[in-house]
Amino acid sequence: MRGFGQDVETYNLDSRLSFYISALVETGIYDEEGRPQLRHAMDREQAISMAAERVLEACYRYWPEVVVVISSFFLPTRMLEIMQNRGHKIVLIHTESPYQDEEQLERAQFATVNLLNDPVNIGKYQALGMPAEYMPHAYRPSLHCPGQADPRLTCDLSFVGTGYPSRVKFFEEMDLTGIDTVLAGNWMPLDDDSHLNRYLATEKDECLDNDQTVQLYRSSKAGINVYRQESEDLHAGEGWAVGPREVEMAATGLFFLREARGEGDELFKQLPTFCGPQDAAHQLRWWLAHDDARVVAADYAREAIADRTFDNNARRLLQILDGLR
Repeated sequence: MRGFGQDVETYNLDSRLSFYISALVETGIYDEEGRPQLRHAMDREQAISMAAERVLEACYRYWPEVVVVISSFFLPTRMLEIMQNRGHKIVLIHTESPYQDEEQLERAQFATVNLLNDPVNIGKYQALGMPAEYMPHAYRPSLHCPGQADPRLTCDLSFVGTGYPSRVKFFEEMDLTGIDTVLAGNWMPLDDDSHLNRYLATEKDECLDNDQTVQLYRSSKAGINVYRQESEDLHAGEGWAVGPREVEMAATGLFFLREARGEGDELFKQLPTFCGPQDAAHQLRWWLAHDDARVVAADYAREAIADRTFDNNARRLLQILDGLR
């Protein structure tokens, strides 16, 4: 948005969440060496409330024409209602369609514009009388691009994403014997006795940042995309659009195996789909043994998403907002 001449102020909700969730206070109890025992200053819900509360202060100190909220789950609907009543245009970028559409719909009624990462349920949003458009996941060309591998990160297969139970089950059933594998992201659901623990790049509750993820992709021979099956209100398996990791892997030049899905079948015809974890392992071994074929398929995938940049999404949003004036 700044690149198109817009005056932008950012509210760092992520840093505030980390601060309040991590804040410790003394209990008044000391150990034998005189060191105070500590406890968290607040529970999760209190931390979320504290982190989000000053969004309103930022709005009324800055008084923006437009408030853009990316994944609004940490903002209470009363806050969105206040912004709406004060005359701000509210853009909600919904990132969890179709999995959490029911929860997103609760907030969509307060938006001037709803942008969805998957259009499969877009009719429900439009039925609210508010503009709703499909805005695909995007990448940043200055970051998500081919580059040198890091010798410390080289591997046959990498996957970066949340370790939902359905994904844990998938990878536990996938024969990774002899395949140098790296799993990264938040893998808290993983049992301590799971053999997948040996593949984790970090502690189970840690994540890789964007730069680290790109470096891992550049250092991998192959990636894989497995959609989560967990959903709210039984939306499992209903998705049509490709996910963010597919766009980022393709932009980085990483070959990957993919789970079949409508948009992916249109965009990534050169990339193989799999039917379950055993088939994925079988196909992966073939592709790992054919370097030239991987490069050709990866080049096709990169070209297919060349226009899916954050700049293009920002340009489209400005066009939408101009049309509402």
